[in-house]
Amino acid sequence: MKHSKRFQEFKDKIEELYNIPDALKFLKDSSNTKFDETIEIAIKLGIDPKKEHVRGASSLPHGTGKTKRVLVFAEGAKAKEAEDAGADFIGSDDYLEKIKKGWLDFDAIVATPELMPKISKLGKILGPRGLMPNPKIGTLTDDVGKAVQDVKAGKVEFKMDKGGCLHSPMGKISFAENKLQENINQFLKSVWSAKPSSAKVKNFIETAHLSSTMGPGLKIDPKSIDEALKS
Repeated sequence: MKHSKRFQEFKDKIEELYNIPDALKFLKDSSNTKFDETIEIAIKLGIDPKKEHVRGASSLPHGTGKTKRVLVFAEGAKAKEAEDAGADFIGSDDYLEKIKKGWLDFDAIVATPELMPKISKLGKILGPRGLMPNPKIGTLTDDVGKAVQDVKAGKVEFKMDKGGCLHSPMGKISFAENKLQENINQFLKSVWSAKPSSAKVKNFIETAHLSSTMGPGLKIDPKSIDEALKS
């Protein structure tokens, strides 16, 4: 595998394990791009993805640094509630038709349960993109105002893939290290809370790596993960 020139510059400096604060410091110190890179976390879960599934959401205390465009499927008073909460797009059949024709200019969908039968017909479009409203992550609800506010404030969704991994942005590299740490702590706690009751494994969070958009992936010491979960 061929690595980037930037990776080659730092590969000799990369240690085997990092605690979370040191990993963040390394990524911030090694960043030299002209744009504000995203700090991301990748987690490998110690469960069999063929037998168990993990999905949920986490409200990061300091957001991700990106303002999400929210589409709300609602009518009447609920549509007004969504408007007051700052939704970017609000409607019903009109937006269903736009999506059928290829429009996907949004980052998240919130919907009331009564409209879900119509939305479910777009499962082949929305499902693979992780956009289908779901009560488990708070996007299929009658409380559309709160759902919109949560998404706008930095709520991120996570879903285990076929390899037993999940990924999520934790903020921008310009964030203060303590804010990134608090986001990571909250995310790890949310993932741990989503542990299936049937999962009888010692290390539910098997490994975790932190990286920046253009930077290397740094493996996090399990002890540091434990400390984050207890914080």
